[in-house]
Amino acid sequence: MFAQRAFGALVMGLIGGVVQVSFSQDRSPGASPIADGIQRAEAAVAAIVAVPSAKRTYENTIGAIDDLLTRFETDTNMLRFMQYVSTDATEREKSQKAEEDASNWVVGVLKRDDLYKAVRSFTDTKPALDGVKKKLLDDLMREFRRAGMDLDVAKREELKGIQAEIIKLGLEFEKNIRDDQTKVLLTADELAGAPKDVLERQKQTDGVYFVGLDYPTYYPLSEMCEKETARQKLFLAYKRRGGQANVKLIEKILELRAKQAAMLGYATPADFEIETRMAKTAETVRQFYAKVRPLVREKTKRDVEEFVAAKRGHTGDANAKLRPWDQPFYKHYLLKTKYAVDSEKVREYFPMERVVEGLFSVTQSLYGLEYRDITADAAAKGRPIWHPDVKLFEVWDKTSKQMLGEFYLDLYPRENKYNHAAQWGLAQRKVWQDGTLQKPLAALVCNFTKPAADKPSLLTHDEVETFFHEFGHCLHTIVTTVDYGTLAGTNVARDFVEAPSQMFENWVWDAGVLKSFAKHYQTGAVFPDELLAGMMKARNLGSGLEAERQCYYGMVDLYFHSVPDGKVNTIEIADKFFTEIESYEPVPNTFFHASFGHLIGYQAGYYGYMWSLVYAQDMFKRFRELGILNPEAGMYYRNKVLSRGGSAEAMDLLRDYLGREPQMDAFLEHLGLEPSSASR
Repeated sequence: MFAQRAFGALVMGLIGGVVQVSFSQDRSPGASPIADGIQRAEAAVAAIVAVPSAKRTYENTIGAIDDLLTRFETDTNMLRFMQYVSTDATEREKSQKAEEDASNWVVGVLKRDDLYKAVRSFTDTKPALDGVKKKLLDDLMREFRRAGMDLDVAKREELKGIQAEIIKLGLEFEKNIRDDQTKVLLTADELAGAPKDVLERQKQTDGVYFVGLDYPTYYPLSEMCEKETARQKLFLAYKRRGGQANVKLIEKILELRAKQAAMLGYATPADFEIETRMAKTAETVRQFYAKVRPLVREKTKRDVEEFVAAKRGHTGDANAKLRPWDQPFYKHYLLKTKYAVDSEKVREYFPMERVVEGLFSVTQSLYGLEYRDITADAAAKGRPIWHPDVKLFEVWDKTSKQMLGEFYLDLYPRENKYNHAAQWGLAQRKVWQDGTLQKPLAALVCNFTKPAADKPSLLTHDEVETFFHEFGHCLHTIVTTVDYGTLAGTNVARDFVEAPSQMFENWVWDAGVLKSFAKHYQTGAVFPDELLAGMMKARNLGSGLEAERQCYYGMVDLYFHSVPDGKVNTIEIADKFFTEIESYEPVPNTFFHASFGHLIGYQAGYYGYMWSLVYAQDMFKRFRELGILNPEAGMYYRNKVLSRGGSAEAMDLLRDYLGREPQMDAFLEHLGLEPSSASR
């Protein structure tokens, strides 16, 4: 699964970790790379505080706080983003320092007595508010409480120190993942079956390959290496990225989060984190898993039978057991042998240029948009281009003829770059109090296979799905019509934010959509019907095993944050849950959570991927009924969901869009299960 990274939501959920922002207590603001931004924000706070109580209004207090937080985000985001994409080590270090400083400034501002009293003096007038204004005020008051404003000054200072340490350690945790350059030594014999273009990218000495663990290397080798020893070595190395250093860091962070939660009156960090989300309580999440897991297990049992039979037939060993490192290989094997789907042949129909054209064509038609490549004009427009691979686009509304926002594409891997796939909201839509409009800016950062000398970048079908997923986040950021920056775009409940992007994955499974752009990179031949038919039949291949893996990640994350004192032997718990939840024997000496980046920013929230998938598939029903390429359906969805951001509760948006209560039937169908009464 892939993260949607937002530097927005600076009020809503900030302290809970939707975004990690901090400033170093032992460094003066003047030494900060974002000193100007801090100075401007301090001046804005002073102006709000200086308003006499008798003259307080929504605009000069609540609206002004949204102004200052959105402005501060805009002033600092681009520099904070550079740690994930810059090729310059000094710039990355400066960026990490900027993120730490920006974060702690916001943590501190939510603990200011004078600002809190200014807001309270306005609320004491008992203003008659509704809609987005009421939500903004309610959320702000909630975040003041969650920031510790009910504590005495000494306790607030102690809490501030704890939160600063959490942020500092979290940044170190993420840096360790980005900087991990683990190589697995494999012989040519062990790499039998590996794609030629993958091997050509690896360094080698005397027939020994130094194999990296980046996405375009690890996943094809996991799927195609014939030798189980190679797959096992790759798996073990992949599940040890981040190292023991990150195990120690996350265990220290868990203790600090527990102290934070206890000081604020919560039983556990999970209770603190989930309060602001759709689920509201950790118990609701546990009940969700209790309901979903037996349903998933039905499909998993069928998957295991199918995969074990494949392994025994392939190896000739009648007693062969299925191991975790076998799962991608035998899925690929079954695709090829049972469903006549050769993933390498599939890639030939997905050259990057065609995929971009197809994605752009579908979304422009569906949502009434137009994209314009302005990369050549970026410098003149004051937009940095941090690498030659990067492109910049404007998004225009076809009806109003107005420019809505901009987005970057940074699609290929390189050293020290963020190594997953994600969307960053670098600027939020905001109508300033003088009536001027700030338009949103997004960045898609991915790690797809780079073009080679003899062929273009060729994407797997999974990578095409990932691209559509992340672009779903991008559209959520760009087409918002919310006027308040802290509620615009993807600034929604963390366990709903993935739903729009997950829903959009369905487009790459539609025959009409695929045949509109999937064409052979050499001949231009349209995607073959027989290949497409095999893919459609195999869509649910291994879906139970994959869903169970998601349950494992989510439940481990939830348990880590459900221990009141935060003292967790994370390796022991990860091993225990693996045995209880997944359909495999345990694998000693692994610690997947050392590179589980979702523990920073998504803590106690990984459940949101499966939770939101239920809603994503339910929302998709309307497109299936009206037509997946029907602009009327697209505009209805754009207006009812995408444009509204966090201006209303996510469940209210869902009910309004669906015209009924959400259901689980479509999710079960997505897994390849028959809907039942248990799904209601």
